[in-house]
Amino acid sequence: MATNEPVAEPVFMSLADAAIRIGFSKYQLRDMVNRGELRAYRLNDAPRSRIRVKVADVDALMRPHIPEAIFAAR
Repeated sequence: MATNEPVAEPVFMSLADAAIRIGFSKYQLRDMVNRGELRAYRLNDAPRSRIRVKVADVDALMRPHIPEAIFAAR
């Protein structure tokens, strides 16, 4: 029996998936992680383990920005 319930979106994603989602390169995202602008999580304690980022944090990078001068004119 099929259900019409929506599939939950994952909480975490890889840098490659995040880059595709917002149109950045994975290297740009890695630089943002290194600068502390994007929080990342390691899968385990191994030095070269893969990292993941929260989908919500990636989406927050794409919030619209309206310059103050334009916003004040409205």
